[in-house]
Amino acid sequence: MKKTITGLAAAHMITDIYMPVLPAILPLLIAQNGYSYLAAGLLVTAYNITSSFTQPVIGWLSDTRGLTISVSVSLFISAIFVALMGIARDYSMIMAFAILAALGHACFHPTALSLVSRVCTSANRGQITSYFVVGGNIGYAIGPLLAGALVWWLGLPGLLFLIIPAIIMVFVLKILLPGGIAAAKEAHAVPEAITGDVPSRWPFVILMVASILRAWAVFAAITYLPMYLVTQGYDLMTASMIMTLMLLTGVAGQVAGGRISDRFGRKEFMVFTLAGAIPFFCLFIVTSGILAIASLLCFGFCLWATFSVAVAMGHELLPRNVGLASGIMLGFAIGFGGLGVAVNGMIADHYSLAAAIGTIPLPLAAAVILMALLPYPWKSLHRHLDR
Repeated sequence: MKKTITGLAAAHMITDIYMPVLPAILPLLIAQNGYSYLAAGLLVTAYNITSSFTQPVIGWLSDTRGLTISVSVSLFISAIFVALMGIARDYSMIMAFAILAALGHACFHPTALSLVSRVCTSANRGQITSYFVVGGNIGYAIGPLLAGALVWWLGLPGLLFLIIPAIIMVFVLKILLPGGIAAAKEAHAVPEAITGDVPSRWPFVILMVASILRAWAVFAAITYLPMYLVTQGYDLMTASMIMTLMLLTGVAGQVAGGRISDRFGRKEFMVFTLAGAIPFFCLFIVTSGILAIASLLCFGFCLWATFSVAVAMGHELLPRNVGLASGIMLGFAIGFGGLGVAVNGMIADHYSLAAAIGTIPLPLAAAVILMALLPYPWKSLHRHLDR
């Protein structure tokens, strides 16, 4: 099991290296190719829409038709087409490469998470899922740095070297997962369903909506907090460092959250942690200095800690459709939640940036209510009542 999880987490890290490359190179594409801001933005939009909204379809095909695309193949597709953006000059060609790279990215998650779910038990699902998710977080953080260094050194053609991590990962997967995903799936049982009376698929729908609201808060924070920090007197470098620290505490929160949810219950963890993020954010707004920064870090810890736990809950609520659940939780919910950032943008334009920032707790409060109403067992409460 350790080899399987290590291999999949490492593959997730490499796969997600390629996801933020396109936004990182946009300034150079604009400068060298003369693209408008709209044209450049459409490249990122096409990538995000393709990746986010095709993942549920790929997951459904995996569950119902047995369509399984090798993790190595999907990883290599992402790497090749992101790398080819460095030598393409025609806009339509770059757009096609962005869409194809996004399809490779979309194929990875349902397949890999289906195997992750098979490896888990009800006692360790949160912990194991968090390891996989954190691998992707690390890759997402490395991607812009790696792409930026290559482009600074060699220009856009330097992106061709991004194929190297994928090649190395393919060989690593051959060692850690001999026989590939198919052989690994045969070695593990079908994932367990949760105990208790869980009617139809409505609980998963409720979880999905709560995850969309949570993603809205996440993307609004990432998008507007740096600008808000600058308006509060921080220079851009300091604001970026604070945001990086918040994201790092979020990674720590995901690892800790997986373990805590296994022990005390996933519903308990989601409700209390999402609820706990709200006062920390409010404290950040009304204070300054070290206390404000500390509050923001606690907010990041709480907010990001719930992500891998929500994925684990999705697997338990749809135990026979894990591919679909994975595609929705890592694709559709995140993509749809990201669209909510436009609402904050409109509030900032019509009122103020502070007003837009001040609305971030609202989707979180709605997510807390939905999680509390979710037909899912209260583990700690039931244990207490049984005594």
